[in-house]
Amino acid sequence: MLPLSDPTAVGLVIAHGSVGDSISSTRPDVYVSEDGGYKWRGSLRGPHHYSILDAGGLVVAVEAHPMDGQINTIKFSTDEGQCWKVYNFTEQPIFFAGLTSEPGTKTMNISVWGYRPEDDHQPIWVVVTIDFQSLLTRECGNQDYVQWLAHATEGGDLATEGCVLGYKEIFRRLRKLSVCRNGRDYVVSRQKSPCPCTREDYLCDYGYYRHENSSECMRQLDTADHALEVCLNGEEEELRTSGYRKVPSDKCEGGFTPLRRKETVNRHCGNSSQPPTPTASPYFETPREKMLLIVVYVGSGIVILVAVAAAVYTVRRMVYGNRAPTYRFSVLQLQDDDRSIAADPESVASSNGTSVFQVDSDDVSVISFSMVAKGTQDFQDNLCA
Repeated sequence: MLPLSDPTAVGLVIAHGSVGDSISSTRPDVYVSEDGGYKWRGSLRGPHHYSILDAGGLVVAVEAHPMDGQINTIKFSTDEGQCWKVYNFTEQPIFFAGLTSEPGTKTMNISVWGYRPEDDHQPIWVVVTIDFQSLLTRECGNQDYVQWLAHATEGGDLATEGCVLGYKEIFRRLRKLSVCRNGRDYVVSRQKSPCPCTREDYLCDYGYYRHENSSECMRQLDTADHALEVCLNGEEEELRTSGYRKVPSDKCEGGFTPLRRKETVNRHCGNSSQPPTPTASPYFETPREKMLLIVVYVGSGIVILVAVAAAVYTVRRMVYGNRAPTYRFSVLQLQDDDRSIAADPESVASSNGTSVFQVDSDDVSVISFSMVAKGTQDFQDNLCA
């Protein structure tokens, strides 16, 4: 099983391992750490399945590989694995399949599920849920908690004890000897405070390095005779530093504050020898300017359309004047192959004896045509064929 920890159980880590200079081929044991992994303590012999309950106030474990392959007991601890007790949860052993706590690690319930063979050799699945509320009946009070400084080491400086990236955290956690329950409403309490800056909060700057087992930054020999120059966006900057630059995201305050500043030199650098051309600021950035631009465009379009329409109207007046239109009509004949108007009206009048009319649109409103009916029957027959 993989190492186990949870944000609600501050500092508690459970994992399998062995003691030695290298990984052992023997069966691993269960180890528990109460300070986030700095120190470990042996807790159970052999591999186990384990789970954290009640925000770290209760730890349960089930043996992973029993002798006969079946289990009927579960182990639990109320002091972070220092002392374990055994509880028999079923009279009929089962083959273990899984261990789960729902919902999350703040619950007091643990479910053990597995299967057992029946008389017909068919397995039947079994789930047993154990409620530990009858064991831990007392609610924890203020006297059951203690202040714990994360990342603290023995014999360290009080000012920088537990400092990581420039700040320290103090958590409120349950005492090991307190037999009580945190409850579902338990919320982890923490206090953050900045630390004074030290050399460990800084990296060595460009052109500097640290000796082995030393926190002081030394100047490299090949950069000792000239100033450090940095090319940034085509502008050359000269770096004035005492050899330190702060670690990114470090939140330390005061303390060790080395000198570091940049001075811009009026020299251009990079691929281009010419100074960068300044770009003009774009116009029409505000909403009012954008609206003015739209109005100008629309007005210009309307003026252009009006000018084109006026020009077309003027040309038509000059070409046609005030003349009334005159219409010429001719007789259509079905005998014509192209069924169109005859090109020569006089030839049509002489051939079929029908008059050609030329009328002015102001004098006549109704015009009658005389049609030649010859060939109508043949046309209808062709349509029905």
